[in-house]
Amino acid sequence: MTLLKAALGLCAGASIATALIAQAPPPGGPPPGASRPPLEIGWAPKRTPYRAYESPNRAWWKLADVLALHKGEKNWVQPIVRNDDLAADWHQLAPGGRMPEVQYPDNRTAMIVWGGQLRVQIKGQEPFVATKGFEINVPFRLPFTVEAIGTEPALWLEVHAAGDLPIYPVTSQPNKPKDVKGYTYMQAVLSGGPGVYDGAHKPYLDYYKDVIGGGARAGAFIASDHMFVNNIRGRGTPTPPASVLGHYHFGYDEFWFVMEGNIDYQIEGVPFFTASPGDVVTAAEGRWHRASFGGPVGQMGTRVAINPYPRGLHNYTVESGGRQ
Repeated sequence: MTLLKAALGLCAGASIATALIAQAPPPGGPPPGASRPPLEIGWAPKRTPYRAYESPNRAWWKLADVLALHKGEKNWVQPIVRNDDLAADWHQLAPGGRMPEVQYPDNRTAMIVWGGQLRVQIKGQEPFVATKGFEINVPFRLPFTVEAIGTEPALWLEVHAAGDLPIYPVTSQPNKPKDVKGYTYMQAVLSGGPGVYDGAHKPYLDYYKDVIGGGARAGAFIASDHMFVNNIRGRGTPTPPASVLGHYHFGYDEFWFVMEGNIDYQIEGVPFFTASPGDVVTAAEGRWHRASFGGPVGQMGTRVAINPYPRGLHNYTVESGGRQ
């Protein structure tokens, strides 16, 4: 049954708008000094059954498990997230290693560095050295390269739009790159110009220095088309009861990188768990999910929420009043 037919069946004789959207007053009233708009309640589609976790996707990728898979290897890539919108991989690069200069057609690249020292060169920007806790933002069609310096391997999580393939500038790679399945590399004039940095987007954020140590406010690091990287920070609190479901998303998966402290997760169909720094957690489309700052009470925690929509729809239970 389509959503339209369901609406008509539920409210025979009423208008479609009335069937789909109703207004209800906010529970508890507005906060002091501010007014809260009426809650908007609608018949929101929830994927049924909810999306399964298909390899390489997991509800919980522990960093320890990733490292164990590649014990003894110097250079490796481990796929972590593959969905309709985004792809994320862990990368390790041995000291002295350097990645080819690349650029991506129409979407940003995001990176979170977690080990060693990574020298980052982005066209038009001063090179910088990223260490544990750095978040990096590379706009579309802007050539960049990374190099592991120092004595330890560089370790980072890298996020792209799903299906994105690199473009190799001929100035740094004159020879034809190896083709990939379904695509043949050929020389072409690249039109449209590169992406740019603006007041809302910077090349990097040293999260440990600027936020944890420096008191800067956590918040969105990238908020653009097809890429939302949002730092959510707070103090440890008692775990909510299981009856608090959180919310679900229509049309997309969401995942988080645990940057600091412990984060408690309740995801529909998955046993409750507490994730630690370096872990990656995914809530597949249509699953109720709830993240809360784990103990001890008062300890700070940060989860980096990553999804394709800066203004993505969150669907809460009516009983919650739109709150987790």
